[in-house]
Amino acid sequence: MSAPVLPSRDASDGPSPAVSAALPAIPPATAVDEPAAAAHEPATADLDRSGAPHAGLSLPPPRGRLRTAAARHFGGLPGPFWVVFAGTVISRVGTMVVPFLAFYLGSRGITPGQTPYVLGALGAGGLVGPVAGGWFADRFGRRQAILAGMVATPASQALLFCSPGPVTLSLAAALVGAAGSLHAPGVAAVIVDSAGPARRQAAFGLYHWAINLGAATAGAVGGFLVDRGFWLLFVVDAVTCLGFAVVAAVALPRTAPAARVKGAPGGGGYGVVVRDRLLLAFVTVSVAGECVYAQTEFTVPLAIRDHGLPATVYGLVAVVNAALVVVLQPVTNAWVLRFDRMRVWAAASVLVAAGVGLTGTARTTGGYVLTVLVWSAGEVCAGGIATSVVADLAPDDARARYQAALNWARGVARFLALGVGPALYAAAGPGTLWWSVTAVGLTGAAGALLIRPALARRTA
Repeated sequence: MSAPVLPSRDASDGPSPAVSAALPAIPPATAVDEPAAAAHEPATADLDRSGAPHAGLSLPPPRGRLRTAAARHFGGLPGPFWVVFAGTVISRVGTMVVPFLAFYLGSRGITPGQTPYVLGALGAGGLVGPVAGGWFADRFGRRQAILAGMVATPASQALLFCSPGPVTLSLAAALVGAAGSLHAPGVAAVIVDSAGPARRQAAFGLYHWAINLGAATAGAVGGFLVDRGFWLLFVVDAVTCLGFAVVAAVALPRTAPAARVKGAPGGGGYGVVVRDRLLLAFVTVSVAGECVYAQTEFTVPLAIRDHGLPATVYGLVAVVNAALVVVLQPVTNAWVLRFDRMRVWAAASVLVAAGVGLTGTARTTGGYVLTVLVWSAGEVCAGGIATSVVADLAPDDARARYQAALNWARGVARFLALGVGPALYAAAGPGTLWWSVTAVGLTGAAGALLIRPALARRTA
């Protein structure tokens, strides 16, 4: 939630607090291999699990809240993290084709009855991409997996643009879904490899922030470009994907594939993932939450369209959501670290369910913006939690595959949102859909609280 930071550092963590107080440039990248990942972890003797200093650790005097917050967020994270952070911002700035796909299909003459098939194919492709990407990243390396995904995405979008009818559009949409999610496990594995346990939740929170930083620009620019030609969306998306590929190729180090490490018990397959019952339970909970959130990407545009509002209204919704996350995420990350993360996850799930459910009451631009305020608050609170939980559960040799399992769960949610959501919306009516997604979200929140004790024992 398809759901954060640390105190001033001591000398062993790197630059002085004065340097850390400013936003850092990307430091030189060094090889990050799974066996050597500990070399990049901060000295944790003076830190507890949440990243807070033990009593007696001397801290430098405060230099203002903003500078202190900057140091806590941006200090201590190594080069590879900043490479994928920068690449994510670049690629997300141009992520315009999928968010505006419902409007593009309408411009191509696809009827409301045909739209669920194309969107469902997109979701089905999203089930394949993470599985292939996780295996690829653990077997051949994180860098190679990211490059493959960033090149395959614009190629598949070109096929979508050139497809002449509903059948070919559906086939191309499936390829877009697979290619667009191929790189995600590799990116997540780079973050896990780079950030020590005490910094993972903060690192993933920053990664979530990067996604929304790019989305804030994409929503505004996409809403502007859509009236000037949908082909512009495809061009911008392709250029920014290739931009991430260039950044990864130049600055991201090669890694030793985890699956080739001698003595790795999990091998290169997904048996190690399937046998982890606690992971599967958490993934199931994630499906519920992501299924609700995914409605904001695809069913909400249908509701906006059916109320006679233009595509620019959805662009505004995307901008407001992303702007809220960009502004609030850094502050919220520091705050939520004080609490049990599964309880935060449950509370965030309730907020998202309530906000999305309230879409059924919206009729005007202002009404849709008000619902965004509610579910965005839940998104901000949950940012970075799911990925950090999975990172803590994963064996060192299966980090990408564990992240792939989480991304696969998000793919399942997207598949349900793209296929079942619009179909239920068309067949049973908007009211039935919005009540249903609210119930699913509340059920997911309850499930998070049920598995909380087991997660606490395993990750203690």
